[in-house]
Amino acid sequence: MEGEGHCLSGCACVPRKSNPAPSQETEGGKEEKSSTATTALASATKHLLHIEIDYGHHVLEHRAADKEIAITYDTRNGARWRTANRFDSGTFSAKIRTPAGNTSGLNCSFYLSSLEGDKSQDEIDFEFLGKDKSIIQTNVYTTGTGNREVIHDLGFDSSQEFHEYTICWTHDKITWYIDGAEIRTLEKVEAQDFPTKPMFLYASVWNAGDIDSGKWAGCYVGCNEPYVCTYKDVLIPDS
Repeated sequence: MEGEGHCLSGCACVPRKSNPAPSQETEGGKEEKSSTATTALASATKHLLHIEIDYGHHVLEHRAADKEIAITYDTRNGARWRTANRFDSGTFSAKIRTPAGNTSGLNCSFYLSSLEGDKSQDEIDFEFLGKDKSIIQTNVYTTGTGNREVIHDLGFDSSQEFHEYTICWTHDKITWYIDGAEIRTLEKVEAQDFPTKPMFLYASVWNAGDIDSGKWAGCYVGCNEPYVCTYKDVLIPDS
């Protein structure tokens, strides 16, 4: 879910420290990472060939022949793209390489939303938080209410090479995968709201440095501009 802002509170451009080994966070606690993809990943998909650009045409490059979309973030700000139509379920996937350097304050996202900017939206998120390139956040919103964030240790630096991030959404379950391994599952239960609105697939890069006084994604420093986030082999439901 997007916002705007920057942090001017004296953050310094400093090297990143190493991070601990990964753990798998699920709705039921920690689990060992599966070594193989489940049958959910075999759902019928196709490459995304056409995108709509909500903003940032001047910093977004869609290389359709290479099946790549690159967003640059610098003094011109970032960009957001989406699919042309909504989906009511399915498998959504992309190989993503996040920006290198000191990315504190940046948010690079890959997510589903019934409509960005609508305060009553349904949403399913992957969000890279620029303060630490070894983690990722997953979250779910139903009619505008989230608060179901989980932070996952990746076990790698998301800026070093491409990794595959997948959301499988059915009418009774949401599962997030990284490189084919399940990291979280949220099942529909009677006592908890579940996203049901048809949703677009979105991706964006934006400055989240002001969110929670920089505690969420870090204060924005910008000492390594320009930052480039690349999405390739984006897959959407074949329906």
